Amino acid sequence: MVKKHKHPLLLCDLDGTLIDSREDLATGVNLMRADYGLEPLSIETVTRFVGDGAGKLVERSLPESVKNIEEALHKLKKYYGENMCVKTRLYPGVEEGLRLLHGKGWRIALTSNKPSDKCEDILRHLGIDSCFDMVLGASEKYPLKPDPASIFIAMEEIGAAMGDTWIIGDNHTDLEAGRRAGIKRCYAKYGFGHVGSEGYDMSVDSFMEFVDSQIR
Repeated sequence: MVKKHKHPLLLCDLDGTLIDSREDLATGVNLMRADYGLEPLSIETVTRFVGDGAGKLVERSLPESVKNIEEALHKLKKYYGENMCVKTRLYPGVEEGLRLLHGKGWRIALTSNKPSDKCEDILRHLGIDSCFDMVLGASEKYPLKPDPASIFIAMEEIGAAMGDTWIIGDNHTDLEAGRRAGIKRCYAKYGFGHVGSEGYDMSVDSFMEFVDSQIR
């Protein structure tokens, strides 16, 4: 049962919502491909493969002739881990927006299909780790989005009601997870995901557009 709430809650996706990580993701994928003698993929191609966790990224980035996906996944995690903060940047207005929301009494949690330790490293590197009350990345303790498990964990821990909880994300996985959790959904149009067949309560061209709609 969700605790009695005191604060509104925002659940943020990471890649394509708070950060533009396309170049570093492509670097990790292409270093992995190089180990199998494969030519590099374009940033645009790798970007289309992102959104459903590292395992799916590996499967989509390699031909069927590569049979050992677990080995390839290990390679991707190694190469991406070594390069994930090279060119990754916050989208405009993200840091300001997060701090404004906190100042207005919002609680903020990260829910990502990227492993939690990688999420924490990136947030720390970009100087916004203190903005988050919880970080819920990929974990063996709960399934990836679009399963809403991480949303329910955040709501329970923070004590937020469905009607006071938003998720913002650039991909159909975020919007589906929000729908299944019964919370409000904001589609980050500026990101690099795709909405698929999912609906949403609002769409924005920048993170600050969402913030302004909530605190004005």
